[in-house]
Amino acid sequence: MQWFARRQSAPGGGARRVLAIGIDGVPYSFAMRQIAEGRMPNLARIFQAGTVRPLNSSWPFVSSVAWSSFMTGCNPGKHNIYGFVDRRLNTYDVFLPNSSTMKREPIWCELSKAGKEVVVMNVPVTYPPRQVNGLMVSCFLSPSLEKATYPKELAGRLQQMGYKIDADAAIARRNKDDFMKELHHVLERRAAVMFELMDSEPWDFFMSHIMETDRLHHFFWEYMENNDPYWAPQFYDFYEKVDTILGQVWERVDENTTLVILSDHGFCTVRKEVYLNTWLRENGWLSTEPAPGKPPSIASITPATRAYSMDPGRVFINLRGREPRGSVEPGADYERVRQQLSDELLELRDPDTGEKMVQRVYKREEIYHGENYQNAPDLVISPTTGYAFKGAMDREHLTYKGDVLIGEHTFDDALLYVSGHDIVKSTLTMEDVVPAVYNLMRVPQPDGLDGALVISA
Repeated sequence: MQWFARRQSAPGGGARRVLAIGIDGVPYSFAMRQIAEGRMPNLARIFQAGTVRPLNSSWPFVSSVAWSSFMTGCNPGKHNIYGFVDRRLNTYDVFLPNSSTMKREPIWCELSKAGKEVVVMNVPVTYPPRQVNGLMVSCFLSPSLEKATYPKELAGRLQQMGYKIDADAAIARRNKDDFMKELHHVLERRAAVMFELMDSEPWDFFMSHIMETDRLHHFFWEYMENNDPYWAPQFYDFYEKVDTILGQVWERVDENTTLVILSDHGFCTVRKEVYLNTWLRENGWLSTEPAPGKPPSIASITPATRAYSMDPGRVFINLRGREPRGSVEPGADYERVRQQLSDELLELRDPDTGEKMVQRVYKREEIYHGENYQNAPDLVISPTTGYAFKGAMDREHLTYKGDVLIGEHTFDDALLYVSGHDIVKSTLTMEDVVPAVYNLMRVPQPDGLDGALVISA
């Protein structure tokens, strides 16, 4: 059913086209260092034609939450995406949130209803693909390319071009040389399809997302930071290719098009993974009774449990009336338990070095609000840089340092660039970007956005 308004024959009333490029997990500080060291000359040229600023991520600072906050202009309490995994309210059923979980309309749907033509490629949490006035290629959540596109016929066109939804991270666990080749291949195919659609399709708003930078960082970041003689040059070679692609994007930006480049979080070396449920179990907060032969899981929580954790650093109080086997009474008991746990988490220390592993513990009302607030975690951990809090329940030890996943997200140090405009807001969040896009395209923004206009007229 064609429910969209008729496209305007040409942008009018000062409306501009917007070309947005997501570069997942690219830190502002890293990008600026590459420019200063002469490694990304195209990005340097682009940045000279606009304004680039640091950008804060979301809580928690994972791609699914951050990009959902970007595309809706709302915090998770409104859009309802709190992580890559979640549990259904009043159950211990774990599921993978996707676009059908999202309770606010993303910008490409709002633009479609306003008669604008859109092309959207690979942005996290766009599976299943929505009906838009244009084309959509959804993200790594897609089970197959055949199920990843709107309209469905687009999938065949992408297959002919060798498009891959995402790099196969399992390769990295077998052979990192092969995984580096995989990253280059997926990036090359993504760029080829991006330019094909950019050049052949009509659009007012075009967004393409480069996920390969995030994958590179998770498996190679520490090598780059330590200037590993084998891997660091290959890390920079990959960025040379990213820079070349960005230069080709810039060549397609005309006087009526605004280029937006943004990332969703920063990156750092993993010092240790932290298995918070191990600590909760050892300190009397968590009790499980798994079935024989089965590892402990959320489903095996007992009524003796007062709290449990899910990735990354989200903590849920086992509240009576909200959890199937809740033990904590609502009201004063809940507040007392939550405060006690928050205080104890702040004192959580690295068992080897004695360093504090938690910078701050947020209560949910400090960072979330909205109609889907009831699904929020009760506490969210802000870790000391380099400590990656995990939700696994079957680990014997509190911390672990591996040699496979060696890069981890940070809340700060993402980036936002807008061509031809000044960014006038000092502290930027993921929610701040789409109000600027609505303004550039002269489309009224929906009610209830949490972001604010960040650019000059």
